[in-house]
Amino acid sequence: MVVIVGTGAGGAIIAMKLSKANIPVTIIERGPYIHSKDAYETYDMKYYDKRFESEQSLDMLKTTCVGGSTIVAAGNGVRVLEGEFKNQLGIDLSNEYDTIEKLIGIHQMDDEHIGEGTQKFLDAAKECGFDAIRMPKFIRDEDCNPCGKCSFGCPRDAKWSGKDFVDEAVKNGAELIENAEVQKILTGHKSVTGVEYIQDGQTKTIETDLVVLAAGAVDSAVILQKTGIDAGNKLFFDPFVSVGGVLKDINYNTEVQMNGLAVGKEYILAPHFSSFISKYIKESNPDVEDKDILSIMVKVSDDMVGSVDIDGNVKKFNTIDDIRRLAQGAAAAGSILEKAGVDATTMTSTVFRGAHPGGTAAIGEVVDKNLKTEINGLYVGDASVIPISPGKPPILLILALAERLANHLIEEVL
Repeated sequence: MVVIVGTGAGGAIIAMKLSKANIPVTIIERGPYIHSKDAYETYDMKYYDKRFESEQSLDMLKTTCVGGSTIVAAGNGVRVLEGEFKNQLGIDLSNEYDTIEKLIGIHQMDDEHIGEGTQKFLDAAKECGFDAIRMPKFIRDEDCNPCGKCSFGCPRDAKWSGKDFVDEAVKNGAELIENAEVQKILTGHKSVTGVEYIQDGQTKTIETDLVVLAAGAVDSAVILQKTGIDAGNKLFFDPFVSVGGVLKDINYNTEVQMNGLAVGKEYILAPHFSSFISKYIKESNPDVEDKDILSIMVKVSDDMVGSVDIDGNVKKFNTIDDIRRLAQGAAAAGSILEKAGVDATTMTSTVFRGAHPGGTAAIGEVVDKNLKTEINGLYVGDASVIPISPGKPPILLILALAERLANHLIEEVL
C-alpha cells in the first residue's frame, strides 16, 4: 500500500494515477473536505491559514483542505521553469506538461469571459510594450458565470482543483482520511515502515513501506525534519503586491480574475481585484465602491531567504533584490493602469504578501531527480522539491513533477 500525505496538486494526481493502476492507496489530509462551490461562505474559517513569523510582518497565504491551494487558485495554468529544469537539472518535463495541459483542459478563455477591465489591461499593456496575452486557464467556459470569486473556490464549480483527482482516486478504491495531521514517517534501517498521525485527538499508525509526502512546502518540511531529514533551510514564496486605483464603473470586481498576463524581465503582471487593494484605495477615497476599482497583481521570484523549523515556524525575509523587482513591477503596473484610464491620483499599493511556498526539500539537496529522499520508500511530490523560485503560478509544474513521479513509482518501484 502507498500512503500519500496531502491532497494538493501533487498528492491528488499521484493518488489518482496509482489508484487507476490498481495500486492500494491511502490518502491522509490535515484539513476537511469542502466542496469548491461552498468556499465563498466558508472562506475565512475553513481555507486559509497563516503560520508565519517575520520582523517585517509579511503575510504568507496557504490553505488547509482537500485540494489544498488548488481550491482557491485563480485557475492559472502557465508552464514555468521548463528550460531551467531541462538545462540545469537534466529533467525534461515537456511530455508531462503536454499530458497535464490536456488532462485539466488548459486554454485561453473565450471572448464572453474577457470583461472590460481585463481588455483594458491587455490593450494598455500592449501600448506599454508588453506582449500581453489572455492567461491560460483551467476554467471551463461553459460552466463559468463571471463573478470575481475565483480565489474563494468557485460558486459554480467551474474550475479544476486537486479535489477532482482525489474524488477520482476514491472512486477507484483509494481511502481518504481527512482532518488528520501526520506527525512523522516511521522508519527502520533507513526504510519506511509506517506513518504516524493524529485524528480526533488520538495517535494512530498505518503500516506501509512507501510514502509520498505532498503536504505542501511548510508541512512537508516539518514532517521530514521530524523523520530525521534535514529540510526547510530554504523557502520561496513568490512575493506580490497589488497596485490599483479608481476607474468609475469598470466593474472589474465581478470579472474572471487574472484573465490577462504581461511578462516583464523580472516580474509578471495580471489584473486582479482583492479586498486588500479595495481597503487601501477606500482609505483615501471613501466614496469609491468596489465596482470603481481596477488593479493589477505584481508577482516576482524571490531569493529563497527563509526557513521552516521542526515546530512549523516559518521565517521569511525579502532581500533588496526582491524589493527591487517588486518596485519595478509596481511601476510598470502603474503605467498600465494610467494608460487604461485609471485616475493616477488615486493609485496605491498593498503591502508585500506571499503565496506558493516552496523549495524546502529541493531537488539536489533533499531529494534526488526521482524525488526520493535518503530514506528508502520516502518520496516528496509537492512544491517543496522545486529548487528555484518560479515567480509564477507553480501548479502546472507541481502537476508535471507529480505525473513524472507517479509514472516512476508505477513502472520502477511498485
